[in-house]
Amino acid sequence: LALRSALHFVGDRSKTVTFYSDVLAMTILRHKELEEGCNKPMVGLGPEYDDLVAELIYNYRVGEYRLGNDFLSLTLQSSQAVSNAKLLGWPLTGVGKGLYMAEAPGGYRLYLVDKEQPPTDPVQKVCLAGSDLQESIHGCSSLLGTKVKEGNKEKKTVLMGFTETQCKLELHNIFGTVDHVPAFGQIAFSCPREQLADLEALMTKGNRKILTPLVSLDAPGKACLDSPGKPGLPWEGLVSLDSPGKAWLAWTPLGRLG
Repeated sequence: LALRSALHFVGDRSKTVTFYSDVLAMTILRHKELEEGCNKPMVGLGPEYDDLVAELIYNYRVGEYRLGNDFLSLTLQSSQAVSNAKLLGWPLTGVGKGLYMAEAPGGYRLYLVDKEQPPTDPVQKVCLAGSDLQESIHGCSSLLGTKVKEGNKEKKTVLMGFTETQCKLELHNIFGTVDHVPAFGQIAFSCPREQLADLEALMTKGNRKILTPLVSLDAPGKACLDSPGKPGLPWEGLVSLDSPGKAWLAWTPLGRLG
């Protein structure tokens, strides 16, 4: 399994495109227009099967969204992004040596590391909040196979991942309820297609409710496995989608495009 994409909803399409293309220097990898009244461009700095990319959901019926406390931040290493932000006058806040904080339209927080973009995935980590850190760690390790890279008991955080060159997932324990509001998002993972059936069996054995059993989708060569998460975790649902030779495993909220 490998971290592959992050999704969030956007209310201002023009400003969002400016931020991701002109500031972060991402390109549109592919784009889908849906009958539900929304479009979904996929943007990134590299191939979506190698690097973490962003899928931006723009709903024509909604002009803005209220942010919850589930998605905390995304960290990107790119001196070019820092230079672009300064050149275009995009607000940056220095939070450490060579580290800046910027907000994407809608209030999504990104940290920019002022170093040359690496040859591997420039997205270093995605941070999510949960109210049960141990259960979150267990879910990631048992279902996804991620390993704990480092932890901070004082800050109640843990960094998990697959390999050193891939984007990491950082979980933050918070007090209170994880609030998944209309601006929710999802984190997707990929795995070999043949592992989907085993994953479904593992969730069934662990008494995790599966909303949609492993089935073939309308798109050629694709399949889906959908399961909700537990209250207090940094996700509301667990979904896996496979494409030719790959499978996508994603945490996603329930009830999209409301």
